[in-house]
Amino acid sequence: MDKDTVAALLPLYDREMREGVRADGPGARVERTGKVVRHVGADADGWNGVVWSDLDEDTADAAIAEQVAYFAALGREFEWKLYGHDLPADLPRRLRAAGFTAEPTETLMVAAVADLPAGSGPPEGIRLLPVTDAAGVDLAVAAQERAFGESREQHRKLLLDQLDSDVPLAVVAMDGDVPVSAARMELHPGTSFVSLWGGGTAPEWRGRGIYRALVHHRARLAAEHGYRHLHVDASAMSRPILERLGFVALGTTTPYVLVP
Repeated sequence: MDKDTVAALLPLYDREMREGVRADGPGARVERTGKVVRHVGADADGWNGVVWSDLDEDTADAAIAEQVAYFAALGREFEWKLYGHDLPADLPRRLRAAGFTAEPTETLMVAAVADLPAGSGPPEGIRLLPVTDAAGVDLAVAAQERAFGESREQHRKLLLDQLDSDVPLAVVAMDGDVPVSAARMELHPGTSFVSLWGGGTAPEWRGRGIYRALVHHRARLAAEHGYRHLHVDASAMSRPILERLGFVALGTTTPYVLVP
């Protein structure tokens, strides 16, 4: 990917995926108030947060206070999804002063689907199983719990909701009858982007190319449905793998969370 293409990707991402974000499901909504765009989940278990802002030193504190009051009135925890290029430069300090807590920073990475190297499929002994029913959701959740060492019940609800899609949005890597890795994707109609999420592999199966195979599987689906770019909020563990596949870093993203 040449420098001019990379330079154009960040404003494209901001415009399509942040300022122009769409509600993530039935009952959810997107609202624009002043120079802030927020997503309001269908209920308290849905995702609630600020996805885009265009603030300066004179408007930031009032905008933060407005969002805090709004979600407090709903009784909901919410996230201010802060990107490294967001203004003003001291927005992180202002969010902390308002009571937000920063979670680990991730790298915003993007790849052109057409530029990804051809995949060789999963490693020997591993098969990829698209998630198309509740039994598949159970397998995906079990793989995620092995990978992350924690309950993934919220992830289960998300996967069950995605079963309505015409495209199998989640996939499980199986070693025989054992689910060892799982990942999902989100299609964003009206944009050029597909988001990749949740690529977790159980520790004893890492380093065998399973994560890479899951990326290629979802890239093929993205291409089949006319999407041009893949997007990942990458952890420090995932970033080197993605870079080898041709993903480029556009910046960073840090969730700032406020619990009412």
